Amino acid sequence: MKIGLFFGSFNPIHHGHLIIASHILNQGFAEKIWFVVSPHNPLKESASLLNENQRLHLVRVATEADIRMAVSDIEFSLPRPSYTSVTLAHLSEKYPQHEFSLILGGDSFQNIEKWKNYKYILNNYNIYLYNRPGFIVDRAENTRLTVLDAPLLELSATMIRDLIKQKKSIHYLLPENVIEEIEKSGYYRK
Repeated sequence: MKIGLFFGSFNPIHHGHLIIASHILNQGFAEKIWFVVSPHNPLKESASLLNENQRLHLVRVATEADIRMAVSDIEFSLPRPSYTSVTLAHLSEKYPQHEFSLILGGDSFQNIEKWKNYKYILNNYNIYLYNRPGFIVDRAENTRLTVLDAPLLELSATMIRDLIKQKKSIHYLLPENVIEEIEKSGYYRK
């Protein structure tokens, strides 16, 4: 099975993530999307991260109605910080029947040369890239890279966290069931 791996902190997951995943599935680039919740990205500040199990729960809530999407906590049991190359090697060994690919934003791809074993990733996995505002990537020379013509929202988890702290509405930015969980649990208010 063709599995698209959508790595991220998902702090919190929002409609932008879900639209990209749905687009990849609808275009036939993958048969299933696994949202891989990263407990700690070595290139990101961890102080603003909601607890990994809480973020995992929010992603499960967001994707529960779509059988084409699944949630993975595989990085919770791997050494930290999380390195994509290590996770990919682990998943490829554990599930040899699947063909894995990566889903990345242009902002993440701009930093790929800072990633551990990035050449291994570029040489062994297809990458589906969605552009992000200010991070337009055209890497046609890499045959394993597909730049998606996906619907994009200027939406970020940072913006959503800021709105919550300011006690402003986040409706329409995330699935309603995720908003309910955030409000019920008081996430991101501090």
